[in-house]
Amino acid sequence: MRLFRSSDVVAIAEDALSFVLSASADAHPNEYMGLLRGEEAADLGLDRTGIIITDVLVIPGTESNPVSATVKSNMIPTGSGSVGSVHSHPNGVLRPSDQDVQTFGRGKVHIIVGAPYGHGDWQAFDREGEPRELEVVDVPLPEDAFFDFTQADIDAELGDQR
Repeated sequence: MRLFRSSDVVAIAEDALSFVLSASADAHPNEYMGLLRGEEAADLGLDRTGIIITDVLVIPGTESNPVSATVKSNMIPTGSGSVGSVHSHPNGVLRPSDQDVQTFGRGKVHIIVGAPYGHGDWQAFDREGEPRELEVVDVPLPEDAFFDFTQADIDAELGDQR
C-alpha cells in the first residue's frame, strides 16, 4: 500500500462489497459504519489506473443505533489508509442526509448501503454528497499486512520506550 495516492477511487472489490452488505445486515436494525481502504489497481494485477476498494476497517468503539452511527475519531489507527467511509441506512434510503454529507469531507468516496442489503442496495457518493459511479470488480485480494507484526517487533517497540 502506497503512502501517498493521487489516483481516484475507481472500483470496489466484490469481496469488500459482500463484506459491507453482510455487516450491514448483521447490524440491522442499527446502522453500520466503517472506513474504506484500497490498493492501486496495478498492485492488484489490473491493467488500469486508480484505487480499488479492497477492505473495510471497523473502528473499535463505534456507536450505532437505528438512525446514526458514530466513529470515535481517536480510535482510528494512524496510517489506516482510508479512502472514504461506508455506512448503512436501515430504512433503505440511498441518499445522504445533511449530517452524512458533513462527515464526507474526508475521503474520496462514501458508500451508503440500504436495507434489505442486496447487491443492488448501495450507492457511492463524492465528498459533496453527489452520486458517483463505482464499478464492482472481481479481483484476488492481497494478504493484509496492516496488523502483521511479530513478538520481536513488539519487544523492539517496548525497548524504545524504556
